[in-house]
Formats: sequence, C-alpha cells, structure tokens
Amino acid sequence: MNELLTAEQMYEADRRAIAGGIAGVELMENAGQAIADQIFDNYAKGKVAVLCGPGNNGGDGFVVARLLKQQDWPVIVSLLGDLSALKGDAAIMAQRWDGPVERLGRDSVQDADLIVDAIFGAGLTRDIDGELAALIARINKAGVPVVAVDVPSGVDGLSGAVRGVAFQAQRTITFCRKKTGHLLMPGRGLCGEVLVADIGISGEIVDGLTIRQFENSPELWRAHFPHPAIDSHKYSRGATVVVSGPARQTGAARLAARGALRAGSGVVTVLSPPSAVMVNACHLTAIMVRGFKDAQALNNLLNADTRIGAVVIGPGAGTGNTTRNNVRSVLDAGVHTVLDADALTGFEQQPDALFDAIAEQGDRKVVMTPHEGEFRRLFAEISTLPVSRLEQAREAAKASGAIIVYKGMDTVIAAPDGIAAINSNAPLTLATAGSGDVLSGIIAGLMAQAMPAFYASCAGVWMHGAAAALFGPGLIAEDIPELLPKVLQQLEQT
Repeated sequence: MNELLTAEQMYEADRRAIAGGIAGVELMENAGQAIADQIFDNYAKGKVAVLCGPGNNGGDGFVVARLLKQQDWPVIVSLLGDLSALKGDAAIMAQRWDGPVERLGRDSVQDADLIVDAIFGAGLTRDIDGELAALIARINKAGVPVVAVDVPSGVDGLSGAVRGVAFQAQRTITFCRKKTGHLLMPGRGLCGEVLVADIGISGEIVDGLTIRQFENSPELWRAHFPHPAIDSHKYSRGATVVVSGPARQTGAARLAARGALRAGSGVVTVLSPPSAVMVNACHLTAIMVRGFKDAQALNNLLNADTRIGAVVIGPGAGTGNTTRNNVRSVLDAGVHTVLDADALTGFEQQPDALFDAIAEQGDRKVVMTPHEGEFRRLFAEISTLPVSRLEQAREAAKASGAIIVYKGMDTVIAAPDGIAAINSNAPLTLATAGSGDVLSGIIAGLMAQAMPAFYASCAGVWMHGAAAALFGPGLIAEDIPELLPKVLQQLEQT
C-alpha cells in the first residue's frame, strides 16, 4: 500500500477497474461511503456544507451529502457551475440527491459546523482565483474544520504545490493509494490526516501501472535490511569509515560515526588529518581513530583494507581544495561512498568534475545527501526547473549518477533509474544542527552491511525520523544515535 500514484495513474486505475466490470457509479458510491463513514466516526452531528465541483469529485460530494442526510444530518449542497453541465457518473449522483443545490458562493458555508471540500481533485491544472479563492481564504481564516475529498482543492496532486490558494484540511480521504502531492510540501501540511479508502480497485490493477514512486516505509526496504547471522563477527557486520575535517570542526564527523555504529556497522573508524587526531581520540571510545596526512595517504589507507564497506566524507570537512582532493581520493578507492555537506558544496563551481568521478565508480554506489541550499549550489539549473522536489531529485540523480537524498520535511530519495521514495515520518524536531551528519552515518552504516544503496538510503532516512520521533521535544543531534537501538528493536519485532 505504499505506492504513490500520479493523477494520470489514478485515472488509469479507475479505467481498468471499470473495464474489469466495476461500474463507475459503484466506485463513486464506495468513495462517498468512505468519506461519510469518516465523518460519522470523527465529528459530532451538525450542519455540513458540501461544496461540489464540476467533475467526479463533485459526484463524490453528492454521495456524501445524500448519506449524511439519510442519517438526519443537516446538509447544504453548493455547486461550482451549472447542474445541467454535469456529465457521466457525477450527473447521476446529482440526480440521486433529493435536496436543493445552491450556487457556490460567499454564503455557501454560512453557520456550517463542518465543510466537505469536493470541488477539485488531484488533477487540478490551473490556479484558483476570483470568488472561489476568496471563499477558500475566508474558510481557512474562520477555522471551520474541513474534510477534503482526494486532495484539498487548490493543492496540485502531483507536486504538492498550491495553485493560487488551497484549503487547510483537517482530514483528507483519498482512494486506492496516496498521491505524490499528499507527501510533498506544502501539500503535506495542508492535507491534515490522510486516510486511504478502498473503493474496489484491486492490487493487481495497481501492480500493472508500473509505479516508480513510493511512500518511504519499512515495507519498501524490509526485505533488504541487514540482520546479523549466527556466525557474525565485527567485520562481517560491515566496516565504515568517516573522514574527519581539521581540528576545529571535528564534531560533525563524530556524529556521522556514531550514527553508523548505532545502525549496526560492526567497525567504525574516523580517519583524521594530523591536527584532528588527538581531538577525535579524546572523544571516541568504541570508534577507532587513524591519521592520514594528505589525499594520497587517504587513498592508500582505503585501498589497503578491502574490508571497508562504505565511507562518509563531507561533514565538517571544509570546502577548499583539501576536501575536493580528499573526495577524489575516496572515489578513486572504489568503495561505496556517502557525500554530504562540504563534500557537495566544495564542488559547486565544478559539479561536472564530481559527476565524472562518480561515473567512474562502476558498481560502487555513491549517495549524496544535500539539503535545499546544498542542492541549489550543486544542481543550480535543476533547482530552477518548474517541477516538484520529486522530479528535481530524479533529474539530479540522473545527471550525477548518484542516489540523491534531497533532505527536508518531505525528504526525497531518488536513484538514477528513476525509482524514488518520499519520506513522511520526520518530526519538526529534526531541524537541529548536526542531525544531517547523523543521517549520513546511518546510511553509510547500512551500506557497509551490504544493504543496496537506494534501500539503505530509504531505511536510513526512515530510521532517522523514527528515532527523532521517539525522543520528542528538546531533541539534539547527539540523541538520535542513542535511540536507534530502540528503532532496530521495533523493526525486528515486526
């Protein structure tokens, strides 16, 4: 159930279900029943304003109105457009409604205790303006609870963008599967609680749609997750290396190393330039420390130990020539690599040089974990494309040859082949210094245990969010690794 559909894919699922023998009016009745059930379960009986649009969303609204009225709820139905202009199943549902239909306008929601937004669905392709925009803004300001059908009207179901203005919903009931716009900001923040209703479209139909985007959850990557074997030892559980920056900026590397260790990597080593060896050694116990004097020495160390499964470089590294040379040395060593922070920003003036080095990795995978600022600096042209974060991440993965973890409240994980996941479990408390460094270490720790890079990235992002959610308010980056054992225990139990 973690597949994410585009509007076009949802239309195709409807079409295939109807072609397979399910009547369109049956799908619409099922949708309306699911919405009405949510209202019965979650709201006290009161005056409901059902706002209907000119398409199938409006048809769903007419079903909801009829079902509410049958249970003696006071209902007002308002329609955007003319009743005579309705077509197909929506027209049939309007005929089954035995009450008045008002023109949608300023007075449509007067004294309403609850609003059902059935105006537009996920396929909205234009901005909302004029009288309707003013009505939506007034409803949002009044704070009347809104139950949205499919997506809140005004939210682009593909990108999550706001088309002019959009409802702030308390609950959104969608059908068959979630849409990408339910998870991408700002749509995610406008949907409220999103509930997926089964309206009769089978899993076989969804499987036939060749879905390439998913909601990030254990169901996506559980089969690839590493588990210790009965004969495991520290090196068979994966060796991770973190490359430290100079003495005055070593904390980020230690955070990454702790993340890798708590994610299950059996051996973690911090490789440090001469100025940072003693600083790191004074702070670390279970994590080993080794020194290297320059980029060539770094390359020699990595090549000398074939047990190393993954390397993190970038946290606290600095953005000058030293870091660029170290990144090249790491990539030249032919080991799975996570590039974060300064390892990305350091190449903002020469991204193609980095991408060329990644292309030479062959079967060795590279993961890049930019936040929005780092993404803009490294992928300047892609970041200005008028497409969603999902599509920008896909374009960046294709251009760079790396798996992209585009961090934010709606973190997107995208691979060069187009497969992608959108994360939804990250709490607001993750917006704290150093949390991204921990994430890079978690991902590398999982890669070191031979978890495929895309799935390691997805699992790392999810575990990172789950650990933060366990802690709650007051979270700092140092707390995240210490909660990973609890997250791992929960994964084992399920």
